[in-house]
Amino acid sequence: MSLSQHYTAILGLLGEDVEREGLRDTPARAAKAMQYLCRGYEQSLEEVTNGALFGSDNSEMVLVKDIELYSLCEHHLLPFIGKAHVAYIPNGKVLGLSKVARIVDMYARRLQIQENLTRQIAEAVEQITGALGVAVVIEAKHMCMMMRGVEKQNSAMITSVMLGEFRANPATRGEFLSLVR
Repeated sequence: MSLSQHYTAILGLLGEDVEREGLRDTPARAAKAMQYLCRGYEQSLEEVTNGALFGSDNSEMVLVKDIELYSLCEHHLLPFIGKAHVAYIPNGKVLGLSKVARIVDMYARRLQIQENLTRQIAEAVEQITGALGVAVVIEAKHMCMMMRGVEKQNSAMITSVMLGEFRANPATRGEFLSLVR
């Protein structure tokens, strides 16, 4: 059974007339949308970074702030939307700027919980760059908390992962956190 056929069945089980004009093409559109929203499963770290690693003598923090992210909660299949801040301390190599955002997108475009997403991004940046330290903070609003359940419209979740120098050195961690405020 195709993804589109499953959407047809779901709509029918919700009590909808799947033959009415407004819903006739919905199963195909929903299937296509879900495949797009979950395209991170079809990507690998090597593909998204595409060899964009360059030699550098820089040993100071590299920070990419306010990277927009869109993901789906693995518990309810509802969106969570926010931004990621990703920093690393180079160890002889720097990553092409857009590649940091592509790493965020690759992991966000999978069924997720924010806590795991934060760690996956940090570990991927560490793996690909060999950085001396990596820090990731994500702030997001979760539709599963806003549209259902407790229905809290103004709540946001903040998660962080600190690896290497960001974990071991309070001054480095403090510098990062002050820059992302």
